[in-house]
Amino acid sequence: QVQLVESGGGLVQAGGSLRLSCAASGRTDSIGAMGWFRQAPGKEREFVATISRSGGGTYYSDSVKGRFTISRDNAKNTVYLQMNSLKPEDTAVYYCASRRGIFIQFNSYEYDFWGQGTQVTVSS
Repeated sequence: QVQLVESGGGLVQAGGSLRLSCAASGRTDSIGAMGWFRQAPGKEREFVATISRSGGGTYYSDSVKGRFTISRDNAKNTVYLQMNSLKPEDTAVYYCASRRGIFIQFNSYEYDFWGQGTQVTVSS
């Protein structure tokens, strides 16, 4: 089992920045690629970003490309999401997820473990 705990969410004005963190514990040796997803009220969960086990491969949704950056520190078992130039439409609960496979993946069903989520609210 892998446990994931997100932190770093909060309220920010449009144009501002936040950095989300996701700390993994448990069977961290089984963690491969990791990803960030988000779910806004009344909407389905959507893919945001993913990073390979090595950190050498990343992939972003078109809606966040150029504004968000995913990174990871395997020594700390932590993945990050740096969010810049935030927009009101970025408001959502952000979830961290991990999978055993080492390659990037943007489909939520490919992920094995999920965190509880952290709320990000962007005011206009």
